[in-house]
Amino acid sequence: MTEDSSDAQIKALKRPADDTHTETEYEDKKLKTDQDERKYPKKKVALLMAYSGKGYYGMQRNAKNSQFRTIEDELVTALVRAGCIPEGHGDDMKKMSFQRYAPVHHLNVLKLAGYKRVTGGFNSKNNCDARTYSYMLPTVSFSPKDYNQEDTSFCLSSETLQKVNCLFGLYKGTHNFHNFTSQKGPRDPSAKRYITHMSCGEPFVRQEAEFAVITVRGQSFMMHQIRKMIGLVIAVVKGYVDERVIERSWGEDKVDVPKAPGLGLVLERVHFGRYNKRFGGDGIHETLEWTEEEEAISAFKDKHIYPSIVETELHEKSMVNWMATLYIHDFEATATGNQERKVAVSATGLTSRGN
Repeated sequence: MTEDSSDAQIKALKRPADDTHTETEYEDKKLKTDQDERKYPKKKVALLMAYSGKGYYGMQRNAKNSQFRTIEDELVTALVRAGCIPEGHGDDMKKMSFQRYAPVHHLNVLKLAGYKRVTGGFNSKNNCDARTYSYMLPTVSFSPKDYNQEDTSFCLSSETLQKVNCLFGLYKGTHNFHNFTSQKGPRDPSAKRYITHMSCGEPFVRQEAEFAVITVRGQSFMMHQIRKMIGLVIAVVKGYVDERVIERSWGEDKVDVPKAPGLGLVLERVHFGRYNKRFGGDGIHETLEWTEEEEAISAFKDKHIYPSIVETELHEKSMVNWMATLYIHDFEATATGNQERKVAVSATGLTSRGN
């Protein structure tokens, strides 16, 4: 026996009684680490999610500030808990190739309604070729301007609904919507947008007040575009301006277009027509259509989204308060016209002072 082995035996004899427990803990820890670092095959999937931002601080996650919970915080927590992603990937969303498409609107409920496998190169934003939004509002929005805007007993007539839909129909096709957003000039090519459908559905009653849902589908939308499209139609129906203002708003002149309240605007669906045509029938990937989930989605909206919008509108009166400001808009004036009027007023003022 060598001196080294004798020393080893002596050290072994002097080892504390709880050293075996410590060594076992080390082995368990090492095994857990090995399991955590094991590489599992990754598959990219598209998630269908129903949610609302009410009570949250927006959608996008800020891992450095967990004090203010967002929708993505809830989503990542649920994915980790379900074992869909490793816990370490929850701290760095780039590790799971996370992609977001659209903003959140109103609700404190999160529901994963479905998922489908997609190609490795799938991008939720770039592969989207159309979007469908809805906008829920009280039908008193379409009452005459001299009507009591707080009268919740108002009922939308079939004639007025028909007029509303005729006006919404004018938006169909490709138009220059530079007046329906900010920081876009009339000659900016990106201001041209393609609308395929826009209509208002039949009215219904919620909490003794009548509401309706407007649906609009287009290739893409700019910030505030939908709210301004709706705001301008409301102004026309109420009698503040002639319907010719809609076509005039697509011209080069700057037109004062009112922006309807944000409450009630919901992203309903993101369409992937070209992706479905190319990959939906390859035998590996499914089309990104959610027909089987329609019933669950509709039930979710009826239970959570619509009641939230109705309750908030009746309590805060965002639409009523906004309609009270419509009279201040000068729908007939353009940027050029305003400038001409200012010059005329200044000239008149100078003449008056000269007299």
